[in-house]
Amino acid sequence: MSERIEINPRVCAGQPVVMGTRISVTAILEQLAEGDSWDDLLRGYPELTRADIQAVLDYARRSILHTEIAVVGTA
Repeated sequence: MSERIEINPRVCAGQPVVMGTRISVTAILEQLAEGDSWDDLLRGYPELTRADIQAVLDYARRSILHTEIAVVGTA
């Protein structure tokens, strides 16, 4: 899906990570959801770049767009 995101069964149990790191897409998304800024992430992960963070967000967006949701029952 992205040249900056990789999925390798031998890295982080196959979770999507930033290419060449063990920084998972989930970890970045969780920190952003908790209110951390991009600058906070870059300080915490010196190997990370702004392009990597953008790739994580793009990966998440495309993953959601390709997810089917079934409506079960109505209230």
